[in-house]
Amino acid sequence: MKAILTFVFFFFITAAAMANTPAKQAKVETTTMKVELNITIEKSDVEKSEVARLYMYKNSRVKKALKFATKANKAKMA
Repeated sequence: MKAILTFVFFFFITAAAMANTPAKQAKVETTTMKVELNITIEKSDVEKSEVARLYMYKNSRVKKALKFATKANKAKMA
């Protein structure tokens, strides 16, 4: 008897949930527009060359910023 009542209760809950969902989604009208792309490229005769430098001496700010240690990096005793 308990199983039958549970099934009927479940049936009514799912029917109520399905009744609350919308049947169809509303269609949206789309519009198309033409787009023109105007790109101007200027070439220069002189090529620029940039150099990235890595300072090799010990007290470099870059190396200090990249070489940091946390408490999690320390070895734990067994």
